[in-house]
Amino acid sequence: MHYPLQQGSDPKDGLGASDDRHALTAHQERLEALRLEFERDARFSLVFVVLTLAASLIATLGLLANSAAVVIGAMVVAPWILPLEAMAFEVVRGSLPSFLRALQTLLQGVVLGVAVSMGVGWLVAMPTFGQEVLARTQPNLLDLAVALAAGGVAMFAKLRKEAISALAGLAIAVALVPPMCVVGLSLSAGLWSQAGGALLLFLTNLLGILSGAMVALSLLERPFRGRLLRSRLGLTSLVLTALLVVPLGGSFLKLLAHSRRQASEQRIEELVQQSLRNETITLGRDSKLEAVSIQWNQEPPLIVARATVSDPDLPTANQVAEVQRFINQRLAPRRFRLVVQRTAIEVVGPEAAAPMPRYPGDQ
Repeated sequence: MHYPLQQGSDPKDGLGASDDRHALTAHQERLEALRLEFERDARFSLVFVVLTLAASLIATLGLLANSAAVVIGAMVVAPWILPLEAMAFEVVRGSLPSFLRALQTLLQGVVLGVAVSMGVGWLVAMPTFGQEVLARTQPNLLDLAVALAAGGVAMFAKLRKEAISALAGLAIAVALVPPMCVVGLSLSAGLWSQAGGALLLFLTNLLGILSGAMVALSLLERPFRGRLLRSRLGLTSLVLTALLVVPLGGSFLKLLAHSRRQASEQRIEELVQQSLRNETITLGRDSKLEAVSIQWNQEPPLIVARATVSDPDLPTANQVAEVQRFINQRLAPRRFRLVVQRTAIEVVGPEAAAPMPRYPGDQ
């Protein structure tokens, strides 16, 4: 028996509702799969402990040996980014207990890493540390920017399995284990300020990765859009990350000023060398200018010109004074002092040789 359609009904309504239910089910299944995966990543397991101990030992030895390659190897081994990504997921999902479990796993890993580095530091007892250690004690805004970008890409790679190959590079770009190993080494040597700088770098990387991952998750997964701004825990994480701008901004301004000063000093050194070689007779024609360096730690800065001369009495003190006056006029209002390190070249020819003895019968 045929029943007419009710007014305003559409024969496709049933199909549309079915598609909506199917899409909702698919989203729920995906979110459940993500929840199980992130919960697995957040567990404090034997694998996590072994990888943490291995990464911490490798990183500590690489830092002591001042070997960037060894430290990079430790970054790849380190598993700390897994509970950190789980923390980002639980913040956006709004599950505080799961977030705390992931945070507990990460903190347990941090304690293990610091303990390993402090133990090795006490055993080795190195009097000084190399550049690999010092480079992780002065973080700035650039480190925070890298951490934010890496956190977003790490979450993208987690959600899009075809981008999983990027995770190794991300582990190298933003390291969590080496800064904490620097903290342990610094504490073992009693270098509290240095330990504080390395701890600030760790917090920068941690909060940067967390915030970047949360933002990426909110943008990539439709069910989570808008949740981040409604989450107190998420807003707290973003605020803490923003507060890092204050100490990191000061370090960045110092780094920028230092870079500009170095560039200015390099331009002055090149100008001085060019002027001495091409515009003075004393160090341009009567001698051969080998190199020029400026000792900026003196006041006024000291220009040291190394030259080879054929006359050991040249240049004279008066000639050096004239060249110094010329340089100060060229670079006014800056004032410099000039000294010349001369190396005499003795020229020997056949005319200076003793006459050969003559023997009977010589023509």
